[in-house]
Amino acid sequence: MKINVVYNKLISDYQNALNTIESTLTNKKVEFKSFELDNMEHFGDITLVIGGDGTLLKAARFYNVPVLGINLGRLGFLSQAGVNEYDCIIENILSGNYSTEERLMLEANGYTALNDFVIKGCSASRTSKFFLEINGKFVCDYIADGLIISTPTGSTAYGLSAGGPVLYPTLDSIVIVPICPHTLNARPLVIPSSEKITVKTGDRPLSVSADGYDTKECIKQIDIKACETKAKLAFMNNNFYNVLRNKLHWGISPEG
Repeated sequence: MKINVVYNKLISDYQNALNTIESTLTNKKVEFKSFELDNMEHFGDITLVIGGDGTLLKAARFYNVPVLGINLGRLGFLSQAGVNEYDCIIENILSGNYSTEERLMLEANGYTALNDFVIKGCSASRTSKFFLEINGKFVCDYIADGLIISTPTGSTAYGLSAGGPVLYPTLDSIVIVPICPHTLNARPLVIPSSEKITVKTGDRPLSVSADGYDTKECIKQIDIKACETKAKLAFMNNNFYNVLRNKLHWGISPEG
């Protein structure tokens, strides 16, 4: 087995984690290559990602092999493996003792997103009017701070903070969530992943970010659809409901 090791040098303490993993792989005589996040190459059969969820999102969009995150960030919703589990992680990988999931990704204007596309006006200090179409048919218009077009994986990210629903991550669906709409009647929409979404604006152009990365474009229209390629995530102990409870404290009553 060949292993990619991807690290984010902007994450504190990445060097200690990288040194430990490289030393462990060398001692076990495993063939590997290490890549900085902005200089990844295709090499191995599985990818270890040292960083947070943002690091994993970028690596998962790049590689077509399973990607397993080692969390050095804050929440670690996708990067679930702990920093003190290196030996166990590598042993499980070598023995094939891990699970994988394919996750829906979205594409638009040459960009790919595993979490979401966030559409806002180019003037961040003002609300904008957004016209939503699905499969070429007008749905509604929003006066809002923006729209989030999210995958089920991204439903626990920005979309959740904006009042969207939590979706099981392997569902074939897309979530449309308005950001601070100027009406009480605007609610999130959950639609099949086979639908094509178009967002238009009036006189003011739109800015778009993919998984938190600015696409550096101001445009009048964006067309979003499911990507033919799916991301492949690897997990040691994959229980989505446990993650909801442990990471988001889902359904846990406050202590008196």
